Amino acid sequence: MRVARSLDLNDAKRAAQAAEAEAKRNNWPVVIAIVDAAGHLLYLQRNDGAQLGSLDVALGKATTAALFRRPTKDWEERLAEGRLGYLSFPNRTLLEGGVPVVIDGEVVGAIGVSGVKSSEDAQIARAGVAALSAAA
Repeated sequence: MRVARSLDLNDAKRAAQAAEAEAKRNNWPVVIAIVDAAGHLLYLQRNDGAQLGSLDVALGKATTAALFRRPTKDWEERLAEGRLGYLSFPNRTLLEGGVPVVIDGEVVGAIGVSGVKSSEDAQIARAGVAALSAAA
């Protein structure tokens, strides 16, 4: 039997704090969602001024990154190339801004951000991931 690492609430809060700091540094009102490796929500934060629609989008980006074990930017790029079949994935958000948390080669969760440009969402998510990677 295999033993797997997992994120806990303290990990999620540490990641959210780093992501929030990146968002505030740039004055970007966003929603930050952090999920475990199975895509289940651990932590959700809507910063002041973030649009309400970003709640579902951030969670969708995080879940998609966790379940497919890759950044959602990969899917957005494939769609831009015309591979529209990916749109048939049920309940997945195929926009940049979801980044898996990888510790020792294992996906232990993901961070999804929504509220600004997709590339900026990803920048914020990566800041959260970096906080966890540094602590591992």
